[in-house]
Amino acid sequence: MGKIRVKAFGDEEQEQKQKDEEKKRKQAKKTAKAPGMKGGERVVAVGPSEEELAALEVKAQESVEEPKSEVKHKKEREQKAFHSQKYQTLSDQFDRTKTYSIKEALELLEKLQRKSFDETVELHLNTVSTGVSGQITLPHGTGKTTRVAIADDKLIADVERGVINFDVLVAEPAMMAKLAKVAKILGPKGLMPNPKNGTITPKPEEVAKKYSGGQINFKTETKAPIIHLTVGKMSFGPEKLTENIEALIAAIKKVNIVNATLKSTMSPGLKISI
Repeated sequence: MGKIRVKAFGDEEQEQKQKDEEKKRKQAKKTAKAPGMKGGERVVAVGPSEEELAALEVKAQESVEEPKSEVKHKKEREQKAFHSQKYQTLSDQFDRTKTYSIKEALELLEKLQRKSFDETVELHLNTVSTGVSGQITLPHGTGKTTRVAIADDKLIADVERGVINFDVLVAEPAMMAKLAKVAKILGPKGLMPNPKNGTITPKPEEVAKKYSGGQINFKTETKAPIIHLTVGKMSFGPEKLTENIEALIAAIKKVNIVNATLKSTMSPGLKISI
């Protein structure tokens, strides 16, 4: 005979009673008794819905955040405050659409010259295409001391450690195999010796002397027909700066130039005729 499960008398009633009590507790959580109502009369508990809560949150943010127009004006004021009042006054006098002569542009740059330091004068050229390159020794130099180094085993070891104390590196052809292991470091910085700019040579001492004397390389950017050049310091004066600028334009050739912009370290750019 199989097992017989015996259920005690009254278990069904007790179980039903527990279910009813549990149901009442759940219902009590969902409802609340309103003041002034009779016993047994209940209403659903009152509280903000999810939509109402979201609306309240948005309203609170709007009361804290500045209006967009005010934020825009604030940014404009901060940008203007970056330059001095003198800069703003003179900048407003410039016609950004006008093309100035070299003489006129240098006169305007002189008015913006800061007393605190000798600003560098820069020439920015848009060329007809990429691949325009060459060398030139400016008549009056750039005003910057060029650090020239000749490749050897010690220099390569220094580069591997991240020590680079030169602006131009000259190497003999026999050193190029050794320099290959630091090409990933020198290449992106534009310091890798290259036959096109004459920094790979059997006479590195002679080439190093030329660079120390003010010889510079010019070359368009890899992905854009633009050349950025330093043509001297404001302390050179208009005559020397003009001679440097004209020498660069002659070396690059006018037929390769679309337009030119002249500026100093802290000035706006001025379009110049070439």
